[in-house]
Formats: sequence, C-alpha cells, structure tokens
Amino acid sequence: MQLAFTEKEEAFRQEIRNFLKQELPSDWEGLEEGDEYEGEGLEFTRRMAKTLAEKGWLTLAWPKDYGGQDRPMMEQVVYQEEMAYHMVPSATLDMGVGGIGWVGPTLMIYGSEEQKKEHIPYIGAGERFWCTGYSEPDSGSDLASLSTEAISEGDHYVVNGQKIWNSGGHAMDWCWLAVRTDPSAPKHKGISLILVDLRTPGITIEPIVNMANSHSFNEIFFDKVRVPKANLVGEENMGWYYVAVALDFERSHIRDAATQRRHLDDIVSHLGDSDPRRPVTAEDEAMRNRLADTAINIEVGRWMAYRVAWMQGQGIVPNAEASMCKIILTESAQSLANTILWALGLHGQLGSGSGREVLKGRFQSEYLQTVSATIAGGTSEIQRGIIARRGLGLPRG
Repeated sequence: MQLAFTEKEEAFRQEIRNFLKQELPSDWEGLEEGDEYEGEGLEFTRRMAKTLAEKGWLTLAWPKDYGGQDRPMMEQVVYQEEMAYHMVPSATLDMGVGGIGWVGPTLMIYGSEEQKKEHIPYIGAGERFWCTGYSEPDSGSDLASLSTEAISEGDHYVVNGQKIWNSGGHAMDWCWLAVRTDPSAPKHKGISLILVDLRTPGITIEPIVNMANSHSFNEIFFDKVRVPKANLVGEENMGWYYVAVALDFERSHIRDAATQRRHLDDIVSHLGDSDPRRPVTAEDEAMRNRLADTAINIEVGRWMAYRVAWMQGQGIVPNAEASMCKIILTESAQSLANTILWALGLHGQLGSGSGREVLKGRFQSEYLQTVSATIAGGTSEIQRGIIARRGLGLPRG
C-alpha cells in the first residue's frame, strides 16, 4: 500500500479545489440537513449534479463502456474527500441516495440490456435521482425479514407494503426496491429487487421530521402498485445477493472523515477568534485535550477509509475493514459533536435564524443528527458482529 498520494492525484485534488472556489459562493457553508431535498436547496443539488456530470466527475470510476472515465479508485477518493470537506450535498454526488453509488454499478452487473439503456445514461448525466427502499418498521438490522410483497400477476408485480427511513424519497424519481416474491422460502431466499417509478399510482410518501426538525426521511406506502416485470433486476428471488453486492459499492466512508475534519477545523478556528460568546478559548487545557483526542480518532478513521478504498482498487471486498471504518467514524462523529457543543456553550444550542447563534447554528443540528450515527446504515453492534465473524473468523455468538 502506498502511503502517499501521487503527483497526479494531488494535481487532481487542486483541480477540484479550484473548481469549487469558482462554483460555490464565497460564504458557502453547505446546506442544512434536509435542504438538499427541498426548494432552492434541491435546485442547487440538481444543478450541481448536472455540472459535475458534464465534467465527467459523477461517474469518475465507472467503466468507459458505461460513460465513465475508468479512473483509479484513489482518484475517486480524492474527489469524494474534497467534495465532502467543502460541503457539497451528498445527494449531488450520489444522485439522490444510491443512483451513482450502487444503482448504476449493480445494474452494470445484473441489469438487463433494456434496463441499462433505460437508466444508466440518465444517471450518468445527472438527470435521474434515486432513493433506496430497504428498511421497514419491523426490518432494520434484520433486513432479510422484510415483508413488503410483490405478487406476480401476468406481466406485472403488484406491490403492497411499507418502507421507512427512506432518505429523500419525496424528491426522487425512482426507487431501488427490495421486495418479497416468495413468502414460503427461507427469508434470504425469497427476496427480489425491482425498479419502481415513484410516479406510479398507489405510492404514498409521508414525511418523517426528526428531532433536529429536518425532513430528509420518509415512509413510503405501496398500495396495489403495479410494476412491470421488465423492472426486475436479475433473477427472481435472488435479490438478497444483489443487495449484498450493492452494499459493497461506495463503502470507504471517506466522506465522513472529510466532513469531520471540516468541522474540527471550523471549531479550532472559532476558538482562536475574538467572539466574546466563547465559554472557552484555545488555551483551555481540557478543551485542547478533548480536541486532540478527537483529531486522533478522525485521523485514524481517515486512514482506515484510505485502506478500504485501496482494497477496493485491488479488487478485494473490504467486509470487516469497512465495518471497522464505520464504527470508528460514527463514534468519532458523536464525540466531535459533543466536544463542539461543549466548546460553544449555550449559544451552541441555538439553531440557524435565531439571531444569536454561532457558526450559523450549524452544530446544534449536527449534534442532534449524530445521535443516530451509530444506528443508521447498520448499528455498531451489527458491525462488531461482522468484524468478529468475517475479520476474526469467530463463530456466531
């Protein structure tokens, strides 16, 4: 493993920084959670996606046969890192939740020729946004127990059921949906993947507003929704294995490390300025120690993310390594948010628009958002189980 970026990779990093300096407002500090799916924020997200698509950066690592540039994995890492550090909305880079990250790549492997022609060009052009329909009220960590059903009826499936914790579904065009097509089979064996146009009759999307007063999550209800069988990905009842492959894409977590480095840089800068509302200063010993510990954790996570990306570039599936990375960075996100809120004092608890907030109220929301960091995307307990079994070879407990 090379422990430094090449001259070409560093030159690409500078190219990205120059681009963002031109494209982003001078006072840019990102969008508030959920705003990338609403109003002007959504307009910005879609516009930026188109711009990145025109530069070929959305599909940087995709094969040239599918409109990509076939660039090395570490250049993809540089791109993701710089975009996250400069707070470009994640939906812009993913084309919603999953379009670029796993819908397109998985269709390249398992999709029919018709599906590839129908969807991949639009994804690569930044014109079709996707959400993912996996979790259900009774199927989270135990995803294989999902019960949303797709019943065969002629040349269609009739879908009934409910999905939850769906990110951005209210602003997306299509859904990458896991359904049960054989209720009599063992739970892993009766799942299929289908592509669902969210304009199809029978679909109802209801908002979930979280405790940070942000609307990014939704519940999606399917009531006798007719989906053409031509939208089945791969073989019927093989969907669990396609989901596993999809989850192997975009697993480096480098964005999390970059976002946390940005937050750390911002609070360190704030502690050194002359704002009279600071309860502590850069000279406060306890504060210095907490920030130093947080910086160590972030740096560990950053290098673990590099390792995961390097393994992917070598064709190695980073199962245990990705789980290690996920634990380190979600737990450091919570630690960082706690430290920052302590550093900001009571003013740090004020949200944006209050008139007396500090750092635009960004960290009040960040603190609330990170509460679920060790749950969303696979709990820390699940990740430790993966590390024990796949990394250490231990038996199931």
